[in-house]
Amino acid sequence: MTHTDLKYWLALKFVETVGNVGFNSLVKTFGSPRAVLEAPAAALQKVPRITQKTARNIRSFDDWRRVEREIESADRLGVSLVTSDSPLYPRLLLNIYDFPPILYVRGTLSAHDITLAVVGSRIATTYGRFTTERLCRELAMGGVTIVSGMARGIDSAAHAGALAGKGRTIAVLGSGIDVVYPPENVKLFEKIAESGAVITEFPFSTQPLAANFPARNRIISGLSLGVVVVEAGEKSGSLITARVALEQGREVFAVPGSIDSPGTKGTHKLIREGAKLVENTRDILEEILPQVDLQPAPSESVEPPMERCPGKSEALKVDEQAILRVLGGNPIHVDALAIDTGYQIQDLLGVLMSLELKGYVKQLPGKKFVIKE
Repeated sequence: MTHTDLKYWLALKFVETVGNVGFNSLVKTFGSPRAVLEAPAAALQKVPRITQKTARNIRSFDDWRRVEREIESADRLGVSLVTSDSPLYPRLLLNIYDFPPILYVRGTLSAHDITLAVVGSRIATTYGRFTTERLCRELAMGGVTIVSGMARGIDSAAHAGALAGKGRTIAVLGSGIDVVYPPENVKLFEKIAESGAVITEFPFSTQPLAANFPARNRIISGLSLGVVVVEAGEKSGSLITARVALEQGREVFAVPGSIDSPGTKGTHKLIREGAKLVENTRDILEEILPQVDLQPAPSESVEPPMERCPGKSEALKVDEQAILRVLGGNPIHVDALAIDTGYQIQDLLGVLMSLELKGYVKQLPGKKFVIKE
């Protein structure tokens, strides 16, 4: 995107009373933010949810200096401004009702991410932190990207577990990307940016106000195939994330805990209401893996038939067949397997997880895999 185009995206975003839904409706109607800003007020008011006041605000916008400062700050801090028409914009997030038109990103977004949100109480117990780190480490080792909010407690443990598993993790902030909150997570912020991404929809210098966090939570769930809740009180913000996840059509999971702990009242309520109880990573993977698109590239007009392996009852996809042909009785590291098969690591790990769930493959320590006898 050119500098000029980006200016118009930011300008429309900064117009008072437009909002995300209004922004997206306007761009859909007129084709681009620039066309919106140059449209007559009468035409603007024909768009649903655009009032006379909002149309007047659009026509009178003139704070171009703020727009330039935002772009200068992004350049200075190494932040990417990813607009919703960019191929880098997370595909899952586009499916929510009020997706943000612009994301501020430190790090890298990947179209191949298999994303799972893990959230919970800021006042976490030792059990909660340990369980969260273990689950997220194992999931990350299997190629899952962990999404959370970088808050104290369970969120921080989720990111730490993903990093320990040498995987990708995404932190969604309720502040500007130049405002690290809580402040003791500065080092964690940097590690996440190196091994994944820190993102926000809020402009630079936005403080972590309480009103920002429900908006932050909808992005956490919107980015993810499912949401795992670990330790949540009866009025926890994590329950809001779970509710939003259900509204967005995402899977909801909950980790059980002690019946005597106030921090598990919320998670046990979720389980009673239908959330899937989590005892291990398999409980999560068997729900989210079927949602992952592992089909051949669109350029392949005909999909070869699936085959069955001797002694197994479940049909295998083309990707799975190709990997099994390379795997043997001796353990092979995932990097070597990627070289032998020509697959990208993230795609390869996703297929290996599917094979592991079907009982064809066994994962060994050190990201090594072997055919399961």
